[in-house]
Amino acid sequence: MAAGYAEILRTRYAGRLLAGTLVGRLPNATAAIAIVLFIRAEGGTYSLAGGLAAVYGVANAVGQPLLGRLVDLYGQPRIQLPSAVISALGMGAFAFTGPDSLGLAYVAVGVAGLFTPPLEGGLRALWPSVLGKEEQVHTAYAMDAIAQEIMFTVGPLLVTGCVALWSEQAALLVVNLIGVLGALSVVTSKPSRAWRSAPREAHWLGALRSPGLIALLGAFLFIGMALGSITVAGVSYADANGGDAVYGWMMAAIGLGALVGGSVYGARQWAGVPEKRLTVLVALLALCYWPLTLAPGAVAMTALMVVAGVFLAPALACAFIIVDRHAPRGTVTEAFSWLVTTFTVGASLGTAAAGPVVEWGGTVWGFAVPGGAGIAALLVLLATARVLVLPADPAVVAGSSENDRNGAVEPGFRAGHQA
Repeated sequence: MAAGYAEILRTRYAGRLLAGTLVGRLPNATAAIAIVLFIRAEGGTYSLAGGLAAVYGVANAVGQPLLGRLVDLYGQPRIQLPSAVISALGMGAFAFTGPDSLGLAYVAVGVAGLFTPPLEGGLRALWPSVLGKEEQVHTAYAMDAIAQEIMFTVGPLLVTGCVALWSEQAALLVVNLIGVLGALSVVTSKPSRAWRSAPREAHWLGALRSPGLIALLGAFLFIGMALGSITVAGVSYADANGGDAVYGWMMAAIGLGALVGGSVYGARQWAGVPEKRLTVLVALLALCYWPLTLAPGAVAMTALMVVAGVFLAPALACAFIIVDRHAPRGTVTEAFSWLVTTFTVGASLGTAAAGPVVEWGGTVWGFAVPGGAGIAALLVLLATARVLVLPADPAVVAGSSENDRNGAVEPGFRAGHQA
């Protein structure tokens, strides 16, 4: 298992691109906690902190596919670095003005979210040109999903460490400065500078004119809902079973499960088309959410959280392959950015839905929300199976520039400068 990942990391530029992307995404991964801690330190209310965090999240969801489309049109350095600088300046303005001027605070946070660079989609667009071999790219997608779990664990620790050493304001500034340095590391690399998207057909829908991509996004909206609802139900459970320490262990446990699952999944090559494999993975993911409704003691609950996370990273890694197969020609960064946006919106909806459910029915019903969302994701994949599966006849694919009846998408895995 380790040998496969080590081989990728030994490839020239691979380690730099992965590390730079993760560091560049730290501001996004830590925005919510950094905003809440800063507003609390400045004497603001939790409602204000939540409102500002929500504005950042909505702006980020809007900005990712728009910036992704610009990256496809103009290349990575011209878009990624300026947007990272503007995002950092927006958060810097927020750090210096604080909640004293609410209008300015909301605008600054909105700018920071809107201009968050689409580094995640950009990295996945670069993997084929960096690695070359299809099986290595698939392994890299799994490694990418694993690395996300590490980032979302380390990021909050970095913020709290900065707060302990300096202040909440310093945490905002330091994390965003680090994010700019990460983006700079990526865009100054040779693969990023050389990458060009394939020629694209002008269309206002961009990547969304692919039916297969729409189907995938529909499923991952519900998977995002599942994760968002778990965070709220987990708080309710922890309040009655040990407090913040238990909640921290539960969230770490679901990340550990995803880390283990993604590591095992990426260590081997899988037969068959990824669209059918994703259906199986999502079915297992949904199945593993339901035992959380048992709400046992803290130790057993932590173990169930590990199980609940096992199939998350594999499902994400498989989805990355499917995005690559279904993205219309010349829209690869935008397509990956849409997956990020959909997942983020789903998590927000899940958080919003779980709150009233917990208040109405308690913790057990709160944990039923991710189980139901998992089933909904599975039903979307089953209902859209025909548009998700690409034509099996290579001759048909090769004979046409695109692979669907509407002439929307480029077939199969694409090497070179397109993903």
